[in-house]
Amino acid sequence: MAFAEGEPEGETEGGAGAEPGSETGTAAGPGTTRPGGRTARVREAVLRAAGDVLVERGFAHLDLADVARRAEVGKTTVYRRWGTVTGLVTDLLSDMARQSVPRTETGSLLGDLTANTRLVGRTLADPRQGALFKAVIAAATCDPKAAEALHGFYAVRVAEWAPCVAQAAARGEVPEGTDAHEVVRAASAPLYYRLLTTTLPLDEAAADRAATAAAVAARAGAYVRDV
Repeated sequence: MAFAEGEPEGETEGGAGAEPGSETGTAAGPGTTRPGGRTARVREAVLRAAGDVLVERGFAHLDLADVARRAEVGKTTVYRRWGTVTGLVTDLLSDMARQSVPRTETGSLLGDLTANTRLVGRTLADPRQGALFKAVIAAATCDPKAAEALHGFYAVRVAEWAPCVAQAAARGEVPEGTDAHEVVRAASAPLYYRLLTTTLPLDEAAADRAATAAAVAARAGAYVRDV
């Protein structure tokens, strides 16, 4: 899994419905793209404010009225568009997935997995992004809808990188029938474990070890699907 190293900047409509009120006065439906319009600016401000609250105070203190105040938008707008804090977190994760850095192709499984783990490591080591992921993961442990949103986010990211394993199988680097999604998850899992259970640094050495371990296991057939 890999994530964008930056903060959400919503331009694509989505989430729990769309609000009317673009600069042309037309209503927006889910999935509508409105680059530079009022709706895009409102969404960007609200998602940034939501991220700020998650980083500073955690999911338990995420409040739509507080987010509206921080974003300097009308409270009614926030309630109408996102409805609940979980709806807001869902949209935040959707926006983060959309902005994630595209998959890198190096020509080898180890190279591709290393590109993935280094990106994950840099993202989780970032003071804001690391804290944001901790908050969202914590929310997912106690809120089923937050968990569903988080699972959807990671499904997008794993699917983005899974082709590197399929390409490795085509080159003969790993056995046929290797579960690509499991390999990608295995590559980044040690970095999340380190983030959540230790104070050890998320440096390139840790990222490279995680990638190497996943690649070695995949070559040995550890992730071949059961028939």
